[in-house]
Amino acid sequence: MKLCVRQVSKRYVARRRELLALEPIDFELADGEFVSFVGPSGCGKSTLLHIIGGLEPASSGSVELAGEPVRGPGAELGVVFQMPTLFPWLSVWDNVRFPFTLARNAPANDVAEEERSRQRWLEQLLALVGLLDFRDCFPRELSGGMQQRAAIARALVSRPNVLLMDEPFGALDAQTREEMQELLLHVIGQHRTSTLFVTHDVDEALLLSDRVLVFSSRPGRVVLELRVPFERDERTTELKLDPVFSGLRQQILAQLRGAGGARPNLSQAKLRGVKE
Repeated sequence: MKLCVRQVSKRYVARRRELLALEPIDFELADGEFVSFVGPSGCGKSTLLHIIGGLEPASSGSVELAGEPVRGPGAELGVVFQMPTLFPWLSVWDNVRFPFTLARNAPANDVAEEERSRQRWLEQLLALVGLLDFRDCFPRELSGGMQQRAAIARALVSRPNVLLMDEPFGALDAQTREEMQELLLHVIGQHRTSTLFVTHDVDEALLLSDRVLVFSSRPGRVVLELRVPFERDERTTELKLDPVFSGLRQQILAQLRGAGGARPNLSQAKLRGVKE
């Protein structure tokens, strides 16, 4: 399902002063596409993600999924935050299945079959993120990376149309972060879930994404759009050594260094040879 963001902006009022956090933003997320937001701290990347997820209102503009306006959180939008936000009193299994407790139950004669179907899906999902053997553990018994694996599984359990990820690996050490990047590539490769991903890590954005949107400093606006020309089955951490990858990295870093300057022409800002 296509996600459309149309002229979305955000203003805050603080101490009787109006603060423009986001200038009007326009973009589309195609079915199965992975797009990352990169930009300076405080530029509005996370704010935009929260607006798209229905977690806070826009000051102007609209967000539509499959032609219908997004008016609040729902099962069609899965969200993963920087911290896992697991319920400490629930096991991994119960944390991941929690969204099912909020869903409308099937008719009485279908309840048993629905529950069997959910059990099979939960087992597949926990196996996919490497947590099936830890299904009975509590969050305090898991490492940070394992907790985030559980959070990703919980976000996917309702089979959302779009996965929203707000710096999900930002609190992890470098080695665990690389492991989680490879895990996410595998999971997204299996299910082709449309994904929006906020990160400060340029290498991470390039490794994971089909497109990278670079934001200016506040008020945030898109100052560069890059298509990443690598096939999905080429995406491993060794890709970071590729000269084309290095060229893309340098282009983004150069844009970030001047992110508060004049607006570039997006069509001219793309690297030569990058696939359209």
